[in-house]
Amino acid sequence: MKLLAIDCAANLCAACVYDAEAKQELGRSVIDLGKGHAEHLMAVIAEALKASATDYAGLGAIAVSVGPGSFTGLRVGVSAARGLALALKIPAIGVTTLEALAAEAAVTFPGRAVLAALDAGREEIHAALYDEMSVLTYGPAVTTLADATTMATESSPVLAGTAAAQIAASAGRAFDIGPRTATADILTYARLAAAKGEGERPKPLYLRGADAKPQAGFILARLRP
Repeated sequence: MKLLAIDCAANLCAACVYDAEAKQELGRSVIDLGKGHAEHLMAVIAEALKASATDYAGLGAIAVSVGPGSFTGLRVGVSAARGLALALKIPAIGVTTLEALAAEAAVTFPGRAVLAALDAGREEIHAALYDEMSVLTYGPAVTTLADATTMATESSPVLAGTAAAQIAASAGRAFDIGPRTATADILTYARLAAAKGEGERPKPLYLRGADAKPQAGFILARLRP
């Protein structure tokens, strides 16, 4: 089965085609654009398909990063994945950025627990803890730097993600650190999705609400006739 993986969770707009039987990447396209995923994603997908000598009809599944990550980027990626899956009558499979980062750390440090942590701003951390067998034992959840530091100190895991150095500094001790990025390589998403197989339809993983909220002081009371 050939699987198309797409990632818009952070600064990258990425796609690759993966042969699940051969466990081999066939082609990819990745651009670092920060914002504007909606304008570029379909062209990135087309380039990945071309590089792999594959067309949409040859795909058996769509994989997508579901976050946590960019609020808008996640909506773009997940909507595209679900739309393509519906049109092609194939499954869409979601993979979190935290599990993808943890998987990359586990490759470098096999047999170790991994704490994947992303700086969420406002002194908050998006975190997930995986044991030595890569089984999820905590999260994904929003936590404080203090609580994430306590978790790291107690379990001595490998750290991964944009908050890794921050947690190590807060703990005042050295940790083994894997990827320090906001998202994983696109091939990691493809491999994890192929191993998962079909499940629930993917949806963006928002661990907290959008920052923009209506101001109650400007809500007008309804006039009675």
